[in-house]
Amino acid sequence: MDNIKIGIIGGTGIADLFSEHTKSLSHQIETPFGKPSGDIIETTWKGLPILLLGRHGPGHLIPPTQIPARANIFALKKLGCTHLFATGAVGSLRQEFKPRDLVVPDQLIDRTHRRISTFFDNAAVHVEFAEPFCPVLRRILIEPGVHDRGCYVCMEGPAFSTRAESLMHRLWGGDLIGMTLVPEAKLAREAEIPYAMVSLVTDYDCWKPPESGNADAMTLLKEIIENLHVAARKAMELIQRSIERIAADPAVLSACPHTSALKLAIWSEKAKISREEINKLSPLWGKYFD
Repeated sequence: MDNIKIGIIGGTGIADLFSEHTKSLSHQIETPFGKPSGDIIETTWKGLPILLLGRHGPGHLIPPTQIPARANIFALKKLGCTHLFATGAVGSLRQEFKPRDLVVPDQLIDRTHRRISTFFDNAAVHVEFAEPFCPVLRRILIEPGVHDRGCYVCMEGPAFSTRAESLMHRLWGGDLIGMTLVPEAKLAREAEIPYAMVSLVTDYDCWKPPESGNADAMTLLKEIIENLHVAARKAMELIQRSIERIAADPAVLSACPHTSALKLAIWSEKAKISREEINKLSPLWGKYFD
């Protein structure tokens, strides 16, 4: 497993928590799907190469629907990313998932409708997605104080839920509500990159009245932002410890089940797929056409 390269996708400031202690290199990558959200920072942690990408770009200018997810995942794959951790802010749909808590979700409900969720526009490619997260990476992330399960409902946004929608999501079995997991997780599967997320609980979604009672909207917003900052720092420290566990025993990653996700997923007759399309997506599926 000497070719391990860990990718991390998260908030705009994620690079600071790693690169402030190590030398770093900035990559500007072009892909068939345009440019990624920003430069990809390559650094190291405990001897392992790390690729860092801010999902919303410099200044947090990219809203959820407009995140260039295909370019982000393709660029990471092109740079040799083998495993991917992600962080993302969420609202809680359950009393037990409190603000500032960290959750490693195990399931996903996709409620997006404006986002392209595949690289393969000119071939029939159907990856298995019953378990949307890598079980090996999830086990590495889970430690005392971190919730070890949760169903993430990914909504389109950018507006938050109505109260009726929030209650509906709870009835569906949702535990968390956010806007960024899809199509990122689906594209990581198509790129054969094992993927796991740390969700940062910032508040209870609107199903639950604020505990601060009659506090004004600005006070509530400041509270949510402070919750996000605290949870983000905790999440990055958790990921750092997880990378240290991988560095101590790299062989643990050999059990990741999604590194050959395309093996049985290409349903199109390969001889009919154009060489131009094969070459364009070569970092993703080239090995299946040799």
